[in-house]
Amino acid sequence: MKFTLSWLKDHLETDATLDQIGEALTSIGLEVEEIVDPASKLTGFITGHVLTAEKHPDADRLKLCTVSTGSETLQIVCGAPNARAGLKVALALPGCVIPVSGDVLKKGKVRGQDSQAMMCSTRELCLGEDHDGIIELPEDTPVGVPLASVLSIDPVIDISVTPNRADCLGVRGIARDLAAFGVGTLKADPLTEGPVAGQFESPVKVVRRLPEGKDAACPLFVGRLIRGVKNGESPQWLKDRLVSVGLRPISALVDITNYVTVGWNRPLHVFDADKLTGNIVVKMATPGTELPCLNDKTYTLEDWMVAIADEAGDLSVGGVVGGTASGCTEQTVNVFVEAALFDPLLIAATGRKLTAESDAKHRFERGVDPESPLWGMELATRLILDLCGGTPSAVEVAGAVPDWKRTIPLRPERVKKLVGIDVAPDKMVSLLTGLGCTATLADGVITAVAPSWRGDLTEEHDLVEEVARLNGYDNLVTLPLPRPSMPTPVLTARQKTIRLLTRTLAARGMNETVTWSFMSSDKVAAFGGGQDSLKLANPISSDLDSMRPSILPNLIDATVRNAARGFADVALFEVGPQFHGGNPGDQKQMVTGLRAGKSGPRHWDVKQRPVDALDARADALAVLKAAGVNTDSLQVSTDAPDYYHPGRSGCLRLGRDVLATFGDLHPRVARDFGVKGALAGFEVFLDALPQPKTKGGKTASKARSLLKASPFQPLERDFAFVVDSTVAAEALIRAAKGADKALITDASVFDVYEGEHMPAGKKSVALWILLQPTDHTLTDEELDAVSKKVVAAIEKATGGILRG
Repeated sequence: MKFTLSWLKDHLETDATLDQIGEALTSIGLEVEEIVDPASKLTGFITGHVLTAEKHPDADRLKLCTVSTGSETLQIVCGAPNARAGLKVALALPGCVIPVSGDVLKKGKVRGQDSQAMMCSTRELCLGEDHDGIIELPEDTPVGVPLASVLSIDPVIDISVTPNRADCLGVRGIARDLAAFGVGTLKADPLTEGPVAGQFESPVKVVRRLPEGKDAACPLFVGRLIRGVKNGESPQWLKDRLVSVGLRPISALVDITNYVTVGWNRPLHVFDADKLTGNIVVKMATPGTELPCLNDKTYTLEDWMVAIADEAGDLSVGGVVGGTASGCTEQTVNVFVEAALFDPLLIAATGRKLTAESDAKHRFERGVDPESPLWGMELATRLILDLCGGTPSAVEVAGAVPDWKRTIPLRPERVKKLVGIDVAPDKMVSLLTGLGCTATLADGVITAVAPSWRGDLTEEHDLVEEVARLNGYDNLVTLPLPRPSMPTPVLTARQKTIRLLTRTLAARGMNETVTWSFMSSDKVAAFGGGQDSLKLANPISSDLDSMRPSILPNLIDATVRNAARGFADVALFEVGPQFHGGNPGDQKQMVTGLRAGKSGPRHWDVKQRPVDALDARADALAVLKAAGVNTDSLQVSTDAPDYYHPGRSGCLRLGRDVLATFGDLHPRVARDFGVKGALAGFEVFLDALPQPKTKGGKTASKARSLLKASPFQPLERDFAFVVDSTVAAEALIRAAKGADKALITDASVFDVYEGEHMPAGKKSVALWILLQPTDHTLTDEELDAVSKKVVAAIEKATGGILRG
């Protein structure tokens, strides 16, 4: 909201300086965005008197002038067509900063002639757009005085108005707030003193034809016909006011409506009465109407919008913008003035639908004073008669003022309770009265009737806010809140598990990510999605229109973005949900990870290799082990989802339950996402993990069990077995570990051989087994016995034969 200092002082009697007014506005919640004082840019500029203006000897379009500064005479080369002897001018001396360019003025030569100063135009001083000639000051202007002292320069104040303070979208509302705060006294408004008597009955009537139940769309419409107006150029003071706040003067009638809108927060509209057919009709718009409007745009109306029409058709979008067909021009002699009320929500919806913005729409959607159509019509009439002349008709009123009166009780102690300040009840009454409330104090309770222009005051806390605001936000005391003893934060078992799993993966060199729970519907089908129940009705972006059936595609997208920035080798993981339906519970909590590119950085001692399924399997096993799963009991199956490579993937199962999937990603997936290089990922299903067993009401967790270190030396034994080529190495490991669970603590494969020395369909698998005695050193006989158990267990489980 922009306004000038002089405009404010039309409504506020005050001796406060510009800086004091700015500080007061911010202190009462009307935050000052900017104060532009053109006078501050005119330091060093003075008035001058042109003594002579002769033709430049070497240039046809330049003049060689002598100019008096009051103390000396300067020679100036000037190209302005209006430079002439006897003119009083705005003079910039060497060292002045020219506002329009920021350049420092220096003496120089122009076409061989000295130029010792500069005579300025309004554009060069940022006081207007005129650049055709230099400023011509009045003849009685003294010479050599500061330029700012003789120019009518008005500082412009720009404040930020919150949506609830629609009353401050008018200069008078701002003046009222400042007066209530104590920065001056609110002046009586001479333009609203008494009604203007009508001289005849208006031949144009106002008819409301709103459907049943739609009266709130336009509850009140006030109109008046004024005959014999002269719609020419506005007086300079009015044009200056509008230009200062960024509005373009058009004609006196239109400028008056803009002046009232900004000055009193009362939007108006004017119709050329000679372009109307019959009466003014307030109705819902005719659907499909193509309406050319005054903002040079054409809008297609819908039947839920309010239209102001005549008997021939729609003329304007009610409360938003007028149509060109009935607009006023310089030829207008009879004008019909509109002052109406509209439903704020309907105006806001109309503006959004039409993508139309206007000063009227900005105010109507926030709510204007419901009484304003009546006094606004009188205000507009007085201004039109003063500036354009004419004869007014009687006022036409359709509808009625909505019931707006609200009586609000305020307990003074609530101010202390809610905002922590001590304000005497009498002062509260004074502050509320200054806002326009009717406030009385009786039996320790203040009863306030909010004024019509403050539609935001409805409850007791609203009055508390007003008291705190007008007492000054700067006067609020900073007090620490009481800090009662806080209970010790307790994490649930699930939260502790997730924290442990994230730290485990981070320790393995992976980076945690948080991605959207959405993805593009173009990619969901490959990951088991695509159902209608997973599509979003109102997506935040066209490429995030479906709930993710897996976290892997989001991690792949993140990998692609990293690769585009030069980071091709990444390891990412995320803990979060994936979705399989649109109902509550149709989701699974996952720990999902992805490795891309090479296994590590280049190193002279370690050869780089592409990441593969075994890396993903190791990550998944690490997560399961950290979660307390006995990974020795897991089985591997080859039925991983289709987005994994069919020959390089698997599922980790505990009985029938799938706890995790892992493997290389399918080449098709890599191609669809534009990934170059290896991709290996895993998915751990948190909801499928077995819960720790409890004993005696306490959780017995293997992860928390005490380490029992044996004092005896561990022993290693190697075995080699000939088995069928189809036998999984895991089957041998599991059989070996099960041969003697007390002594055998670890087993692994260290060699696999298939070749000319093996029978067809056979392979040699070499195992390493670790034995850890706990109570005595093993004898040779005991070692032989354990070896026989291992051989027997593997023969039974796999049919393998000990290789000689």
